[in-house]
Amino acid sequence: MAFVREDGASMFRFDIARGKAWGAVGMGASSRALAERAKDNPNFFVALAATAEGKFLAQPGAVLIKDASGQILGAAGASGGTGDEDEQICVAGIQAVGLLAG
Repeated sequence: MAFVREDGASMFRFDIARGKAWGAVGMGASSRALAERAKDNPNFFVALAATAEGKFLAQPGAVLIKDASGQILGAAGASGGTGDEDEQICVAGIQAVGLLAG
């Protein structure tokens, strides 16, 4: 059963966005790259999600945040649109503050 607000918006959006970002920073790759990897090795990614107590989500919508030298600082994740839209929003926000998205 999913919980929704009166206006119908999903109450899980924050958890989904955080799971995408958590997985990206934990694995050092965008959630899109992780989703692609999961296609070839689904059992491994199910095990990762279980090990991470549900915090890990390999779905497009999160990108790494990097400094000018390419050092990973963290990740940004979004939820509410398509995976492509979520990813574009993250990239725009990261670039808006002068950092690199990866």
